[in-house]
Amino acid sequence: MITWRAALLLAAGALTMPLWPWPWTGLAVVLGTVALLTALDARAAAALRHVTLTRDGQRAVRLGDSAVVRLHVHNRGVRTLRAEIRDDWVPSAGAHRAVHRLEIEPGDTGIVETRLRPTRRGDRPAVRVTLRSHGPFRLAFRQLAGRPVTPEWTLRALPRFESRRFLAEKVSRLRILDGSTVTRGRGQGTEFDALREYVIGDDVRSIDWRASARRSDVLVRTWRPERDRRVLCVIDTGRTSAARVDRTTDPGRRPGWLHGAGPLGAGLAGAGAGAGLSGGGGVSTDAVGVPGHGEPRLDAAIDAALLLAALAARAGDRVDLLAVDTAVRAAVSGAGREALLPRLVDALAPLQPALVETDFELVVGEILRRERKRALVVLFTTLEPGPLGEGLLPVLPRLAARHRVVLASVHDPALAALTARPPDTPDQAYAAAAAHQAYAERHRVRAALTRHGVDVVDAPLDLFASRVSDAYLTLKAAGRL
Repeated sequence: MITWRAALLLAAGALTMPLWPWPWTGLAVVLGTVALLTALDARAAAALRHVTLTRDGQRAVRLGDSAVVRLHVHNRGVRTLRAEIRDDWVPSAGAHRAVHRLEIEPGDTGIVETRLRPTRRGDRPAVRVTLRSHGPFRLAFRQLAGRPVTPEWTLRALPRFESRRFLAEKVSRLRILDGSTVTRGRGQGTEFDALREYVIGDDVRSIDWRASARRSDVLVRTWRPERDRRVLCVIDTGRTSAARVDRTTDPGRRPGWLHGAGPLGAGLAGAGAGAGLSGGGGVSTDAVGVPGHGEPRLDAAIDAALLLAALAARAGDRVDLLAVDTAVRAAVSGAGREALLPRLVDALAPLQPALVETDFELVVGEILRRERKRALVVLFTTLEPGPLGEGLLPVLPRLAARHRVVLASVHDPALAALTARPPDTPDQAYAAAAAHQAYAERHRVRAALTRHGVDVVDAPLDLFASRVSDAYLTLKAAGRL
C-alpha cells in the first residue's frame, strides 16, 4: 500500500507536464517512475512475518487508577523495521489512541507503552494491533492487523472499594467490643467470658448457682461475642441491580424511574395505590436510571460487601460470598483472612447486572445448601415490592428459620428530595405524588420483612456501606449472630 508521500511525489511530477513536448509521454514517465520507486520502497520494507509481538505489564488495576501495558516488537529479520503501531483496546479501557513510530534494527526489540485508565469495572481486553512496515523512503508499507498479529491481554478493573475509609473506625469499634464489652444475657452468637458478682438488673438465668454456693456472693456468668461465626454476603445481580443512584442529591434531577414522566407520574402513583406486595402494578422504585447519572446499585452492593467482609475477617468470623440472579454468577468460600479480600475482589470485578428477574427460590436454595450451620446472611437487593413480594417473601420463612437475615438496600436521595419540597408545577406535583407512593410501598415491604424477623438496612449511597457494617457490629454486640 502507498502513503501520502507517493501521492505527493506524483503531484510534483504532474507539475512538470507543461515542460514535456509530448504530454502523454511525460505522464507515462512520471507514473512509471513513481510506480517503480514505490515498488522498490515496498520491497525494501522489513517483512512482517519476521516480526514477533508479545506483551507484559499489569493484569489488574483498581477502578480510577492507571495501568501500563507494554507491547514488545521483536525484529527477527535482516532488515531495519520502520514501524508504525497502533494498539487498540475496548473504549472503556481508557486507552489513549496514538500511533507509535519505531525504528528497530535486525535482532533488536522495540517497546510500545499503552497507559490505561478504565472507566468501568470488569475485564477490559485488547482488541486489535495494527502494524505497518515502511520502506526507506516511506512511499509504501506492508501492513498486518487483527487477531493473527494481536497478542491477547486482558486488564481487570477491580472495584474502587471507596468504603475502605470507614474500616479504621469500624475496627476501632470492634476492638472496644472485643476488649471491654460483654453481654448480660447469653445469645446465639456469644461464648462464656467470666464470672462476676450479681447486680440488680442482671438476668437471673445467668446466675451460676454452683459457683455461688462455693462463695458468699451470688455470681453470674457474662458472655462475649463469639468468634468464628459465619457471615454470608449474597448479592442480587438481577435487573434491579442495574438501577443507578446518586451519592448526593441534585435538586433538579428525578429518580431514574421518573425520567420523562409528566402526567405519567400521576398515573404511576394511581396505579400503585392499593397495590399489595405481590400486586406487581405498583410504582417500581428501582427501574434502571438514565445512563450517566449516579452509580449502579450493584457497585454499591459490592463496595458494602467488601467493607463488611474486611470487618468480619478482623473479628475472626468466616466470610463467604454468593452472587446470583437466575444462576450463580460468583461464589467464594473457605478463604482465610489474608486471602479473603483478594479472592473477593477478583470474583466481584467481572460481575455485571443481568436484565432478568432474580430467582429467589434459587437464592434461598443455594444459601441453605451452602450454609448448614447458622449464619448471618446479608442479602444485598432492593426494596422493590414486585420482586420481593412475589419472589422473596414466599420463601423467606425457610431462610429466616435457620439463619439470621439482614436485607440491605440503597435508596436514591432524589426520592427524598421530591417529597421534601412543595411542587411548583404540575410535573413536580406528579413526581412528588409518585415519590410519596414509592415511599409508602417501601415501608410496606420493610414491615413485611420485619414480621419475618429480617433486619433491614435502607440507606443512601454515601452511608450505605457504613450502615451495613454498623448492623453487623450491633448484632455481634447483642450476641444475635
